[in-house]
Amino acid sequence: MLYTGTVHTVGEHIDTDAIIPARFLVTGDPETLGKHCMSGIEPDWVARVKKGDILVAGRNFGCGSSREHAPLAVLGAGIPLVIGHSFARIFYRNAFNMGLPLFEIGDAVSAFSEGDTVSVDTDCGAITNVTTGYQVTCPPLPPSMERIVRAGGLVGYVQERLGSGK
Repeated sequence: MLYTGTVHTVGEHIDTDAIIPARFLVTGDPETLGKHCMSGIEPDWVARVKKGDILVAGRNFGCGSSREHAPLAVLGAGIPLVIGHSFARIFYRNAFNMGLPLFEIGDAVSAFSEGDTVSVDTDCGAITNVTTGYQVTCPPLPPSMERIVRAGGLVGYVQERLGSGK
């Protein structure tokens, strides 16, 4: 799949409570959670985001408590994927389980700035800063993870599998 959007950057060690503060955990609805995405960093952060924009994060994004609401909030904000230096392991797994693909590119995140246009080809792992022409590659999503993402997360994947009799 090919995604193109405007970059929104966040710093290092952004924990799940910054992504979606605990006071908003009264629902599992992605759209409702998305209205408060990143409000632990900046109350009106999500107001700058348009559907299809892409989040670029520093080191250890999603650290802290295991909170499935965090990737749901990112998705609910209209962000279809996150590019990061690195991700906390539990957030990494929760994100894919919720249908949010993540791409780790290490120090190359410094080549992406707020407002740049980025293009991500998930099939080959090519990430291009359209604004500057910079390109980095990372491993594409494994087929098993791609199927989970395309199904909207692990629950959707299991439902598809059970429904098909496989």
